[in-house]
Amino acid sequence: MSDPVILSTQQNDASFSDVWEELVWRGLVHVSTDQAALKEMLAGGAITYYCGFDPTAPSLHLGNLVQLLVMRRLQLAGHKPLGLVGGSTGLIGDPRPTAERTLNTKETVAEWVGYLQGQISRFLSAEGENGVRLVNNLDWTSGLSAIDFLRDVGKHYRVGTMLKKDAVASRLNSDAGISYTEFSYQILQGFDFLELYRQYGCVLQTGGSDQWGNLTSGTDLIHRVEGASAHAIGTPLVTNSDGTKFGKSEGNAIWLDAAMCSPYAFYQFWLNTDDADVIERLKIFTFLSRERIEELAQLVEVEPYKREAQRVLATEVTTLVHGADATAAVIAASRALFGQGDLASLDPETLEAALRELPNTTAAPDASIVQLLVDTRLVSSQSEGRRAIAQGGVSLDNVRIDDESATLAGRVASGGMAVLRRGKKTLAGIFVE
Repeated sequence: MSDPVILSTQQNDASFSDVWEELVWRGLVHVSTDQAALKEMLAGGAITYYCGFDPTAPSLHLGNLVQLLVMRRLQLAGHKPLGLVGGSTGLIGDPRPTAERTLNTKETVAEWVGYLQGQISRFLSAEGENGVRLVNNLDWTSGLSAIDFLRDVGKHYRVGTMLKKDAVASRLNSDAGISYTEFSYQILQGFDFLELYRQYGCVLQTGGSDQWGNLTSGTDLIHRVEGASAHAIGTPLVTNSDGTKFGKSEGNAIWLDAAMCSPYAFYQFWLNTDDADVIERLKIFTFLSRERIEELAQLVEVEPYKREAQRVLATEVTTLVHGADATAAVIAASRALFGQGDLASLDPETLEAALRELPNTTAAPDASIVQLLVDTRLVSSQSEGRRAIAQGGVSLDNVRIDDESATLAGRVASGGMAVLRRGKKTLAGIFVE
């Protein structure tokens, strides 16, 4: 369920004349159908719009969060959101640039549909006349025969046009090629838009710009079948200033589910944002006003070493995704790890998540501190470890180790956790067997 406290604090920036102007300023419009028509439509009466999320994993990730926040901004402007989770399209998966997706079982996809619907519900209000409505495209495709699909939907598509779509073209030029299954994905997504237009009067779809071919599949189909106009907005693919893919850490996505990416790891991800990227991230991922973001941009210019913009970004987005209590806990953990708080006061779950993000090792209850320094790579040898202790530069749970022969015995109970430190900022986690 949505967090009414967090949702109640969100608002669009009144310094903009309309929501379209704000979306553009925040860098959320990379490509779209007719901009003048979109601006006029969004500044007028309430319209129904949708964004689709396929259950190809048990959680949404940061790329999906961009779409959820676009949806929320449109909802705050008075428009009516439809959150589509693809119970049918998730069985296929949109074409990836390089290779076929692994098809998941129907049971797995159905389970993931429920997970994603729960996540979507947290970011969009269910209250009022424009409360979010969750829909599943399996509802209108499960009873559709292949013959009916080809006759009623497929006949409106031209293969030549389908081959020109970026995702399809890149796969045709790869060694893997593309199956008819994934080739047909754009027809299914176009059919979704048509059905939502018919059932709810939906006239706008949002999505990532890499989905542009699928987005226009729907606008074109509505025009051919219904003779009506529909619109699409493609948001930019967010990348880091050095061109690397945003939201990836050693090949792993930054998930919104706390079980797949702990609030501590999530907070640290944002805290480590580069100066060159932090203002763009504040525009996209927070509801801070233009005035406040411009203030932070000035601080990045004149006092970058204070990293105030990064702290604000990490706090805002972690609160948005995990709530105020979890955010307070991870901030307390960050401070305690660096000697600015009481480690004993941290809840075990938060402490464990924090230690898992550090170099860490599992140790026996009587393990040597010197050996643990080596095992966690805080030093390169036992002799270096002994020198570090002799120089007063080693501590366990913020208590200095003075004896070169010291062990964990009497310092950490079995099943416990500890923070091993060399110097002021080099940390490791110890998990006692």
